[in-house]
Amino acid sequence: MNSLTNILYYIIICLIWGSTWLFIRISLKSFPPFFSAGLRFLAAALIIYFLMKLRKVPFQMDRQSMFYYTILSVFSFVIPFGLVYWGGQYVTSGLSAVLFAVFPFFVSIFSVYMLPAEEIGAGKFVGMMLGFFGVSMMFYRDLFSGIDTYLLGMLAVVLSAGIQAWIAVFVKKYCAYMHPLGMNLVPMAMSAVIYLVVSPFIEDMGMVKFDLSGIAAVLYLGVFGSVVTFTLYYYLIKRVNIILLSLIAFITPVIALILGWIIESERLSHSQQLGSVMILAGIIFANLYKTKVKKV
Repeated sequence: MNSLTNILYYIIICLIWGSTWLFIRISLKSFPPFFSAGLRFLAAALIIYFLMKLRKVPFQMDRQSMFYYTILSVFSFVIPFGLVYWGGQYVTSGLSAVLFAVFPFFVSIFSVYMLPAEEIGAGKFVGMMLGFFGVSMMFYRDLFSGIDTYLLGMLAVVLSAGIQAWIAVFVKKYCAYMHPLGMNLVPMAMSAVIYLVVSPFIEDMGMVKFDLSGIAAVLYLGVFGSVVTFTLYYYLIKRVNIILLSLIAFITPVIALILGWIIESERLSHSQQLGSVMILAGIIFANLYKTKVKKV
């Protein structure tokens, strides 16, 4: 990364996305999964709308932008979040973290074909491998438990990672001209409508409880887990190597474990500590190893 601002934004995204697992668990005690996601994106869309009005950010309504908004809605929010929430019913959060850690590899594959100027290089590849093995070591007990039972859930999480990797590369390639706030407003609003309309037909609405903890968790996920992170994420996609940005998928499980240790008094095993060190080493190696940029 070339600036302290980019590094700061990167750290903020890691910290917040690492904390969202905890707040998702809290929200699911009050709301069913898709209904909770719908409330989250509705809150986020309303906040983004008022921010755009306050900052007088122009809303891009041309045909091309509306097409990209639709693509982002479907492939950045509706399908991948739906797959993760659905898959979470069958696999543990630890196994989900391991499975979703294939995200940087998918980004690398798509970048080869869609972004030839984004070089992977030996350093980034070694960093990805270290990070992946680190995540696997952290959750190795979950990795081999209930493979047969969890097969569909596992496939859902991996498919979600693949879809989100493709959309990240898509944004890097085609959406550089779009404002980060505008890129979130319509997709999140569309996703909120879809989730809230579908939820009553497939979920038990009898479990809905508008209590303080549930509402606070949804607002946190909407404001910080969606508005702040995705706005910064789309900002960085235009300015940072997409491979390095994708390594966030390795860092968020570490943040989640640390928060669980601090807030819920969960014990950190030696394998989790060693896995965290491997992830840190992978991130450092991928950032410090210099590669030449390809000419296209």
